[in-house]
Amino acid sequence: QVQLVESGGGLVQPGGSLRLSCAASGRIFSIIAMGWHRQAPGKQRELVATITSSGRTNYVGSVKGRFTISRDNAKNTTYLQMNSLKFEDTAVYYCNAVLRTDSYWGQGTRVTVSS
Repeated sequence: QVQLVESGGGLVQPGGSLRLSCAASGRIFSIIAMGWHRQAPGKQRELVATITSSGRTNYVGSVKGRFTISRDNAKNTTYLQMNSLKFEDTAVYYCNAVLRTDSYWGQGTRVTVSS
């Protein structure tokens, strides 16, 4: 199994920044990709960004140029740097670890963009 613990959410004004962290433990050497997803109130969960074990990244169009996913292998931690935040970025953000045969989710961290 893989355990994921997210942190870093909070309340921020439009145009502000936050950095989310996802600390992984357990079968971390079996992880082939990490991702950040989000679920806004009344909406389906959507993929925000992914990073593979080789470092390849991918982003949903609405966050390209504003969000950056990265990982620190020494700390077993994946980050989501979020800049130029907008009202529509308000959501619960979930970390996801993808293994060859299954995947795991964190408990989520809430991000609220409000003036």
